[in-house]
Amino acid sequence: MGYHGWQGNPPRTEDEARRRIVEAATACIDRAGLARTSLSDIAAEAGVTRQTVYRYFPRLPDILAAVAIAGVEAFAERMQRHLASFGSPAEVAVESVLFSLHTVPREPYLGLLLEAGEADVFTGAVTSPQSFALGARILRATPVDWAAVGVTTDHDFQGLAEILMRLFLSFLQHPSTPAPTDDDLRALVRRWIGPALVSREPVRGR
Repeated sequence: MGYHGWQGNPPRTEDEARRRIVEAATACIDRAGLARTSLSDIAAEAGVTRQTVYRYFPRLPDILAAVAIAGVEAFAERMQRHLASFGSPAEVAVESVLFSLHTVPREPYLGLLLEAGEADVFTGAVTSPQSFALGARILRATPVDWAAVGVTTDHDFQGLAEILMRLFLSFLQHPSTPAPTDDDLRALVRRWIGPALVSREPVRGR
């Protein structure tokens, strides 16, 4: 593994090298904004050559995706706090979509790919197994009775997370005209997702 530069402190592993490039990119974006951040700026911030950056991240969108992923935990914590105020699985599902629609484009790091016009990269990140696993973790952490609506296994939670995230992505990238209000969106999602998340009474013997 080649370590040119690194301000005299070469990383010990490939993962550390990637992390330090991502940290350098984050510092550049925080200081100058995305429009004024280039691979050369990131390389200089990390203390390496452009060729070293290319070795780990062939394109700027690859770095932006890594920066977004690095900031996803803070977003997950905010979403969990928001969803904790809702009392049923259906409400949690509906509000998770609305929260994402309002929050993701304005997130300082999650919205970078959208700001850069990299919709395909953004879509790939949102629909990755890692994103579905994160969504499942957020849903599982909410204080509602998921078992009562038949959502009990990791597969159940990941499936529900995938449906909700794909729904969010569709609303975000292909908005309706005229734009619906929040109440309109809530009613739409509740109408078609809600019935799948109602309490299931045990079947009694005849």
